[in-house]
Amino acid sequence: MCLLLGAAGVGKTLLVKRLQKLSSRDCKGDLGEPPPTLPTVGTNLTDIVAQRKITIRELGGCMGPIWSSYYGNCHSLLFMMDASNPTQLSASCVQLLGLLSSEQLAEASVLILFNKIDLPCYMTIEEIKSLIRLPDIIACAKQNITTLEISARKGTGLAKVLHWLQDEHRSSR
Repeated sequence: MCLLLGAAGVGKTLLVKRLQKLSSRDCKGDLGEPPPTLPTVGTNLTDIVAQRKITIRELGGCMGPIWSSYYGNCHSLLFMMDASNPTQLSASCVQLLGLLSSEQLAEASVLILFNKIDLPCYMTIEEIKSLIRLPDIIACAKQNITTLEISARKGTGLAKVLHWLQDEHRSSR
C-alpha cells in the first residue's frame, strides 16, 4: 500500500489519475488534457499496474486529523506540497513532520512531491528546501526520503514518480 497525503488542493487526485493513465498499456507517452477532478471527500483507492500492482490510497486533505488511522500496512508514502503556494508550505511542513515522527511510518519510504511547477509563481525546490529547512528534516528522519518537482497538470516529472513507485514496490516486505 502506498499512501498519498497532502493539504487540500495540492493536486493529489490529478496525480493519481495521471499516474494511472501513464502506467496503462494504451498510453503512448502523451497524457493529453488533464481530466476533471473534484476535491476528495474521504479516501480513494486506485491500482497502478507498473511491473506489479501498486495500490495508492489517497486521503483527502481535510482528513489530516485522522490520517494516522491509515498508516498500517503502508509500504511507501507520497507527500504532496503546492510549490506555488508559499503560505500553505508552513502548514504542509507541520503535517510532514507529524508523518515522519510516526512510529508506524518509520519503515516507509517517502517521496515528497513539489507540485504545480508549471505555474509562473512557483517556488523552486531550492527555495522550498531553504524555507522549510528540508535538509535538517531529512537528516533527522528515520525514513529514506526523496524529493521531486512535478506538474501533475502538464505531466512533468510523473515518469520519475512512477519509476520511484516501481523501485519501492519491487519486492514486498
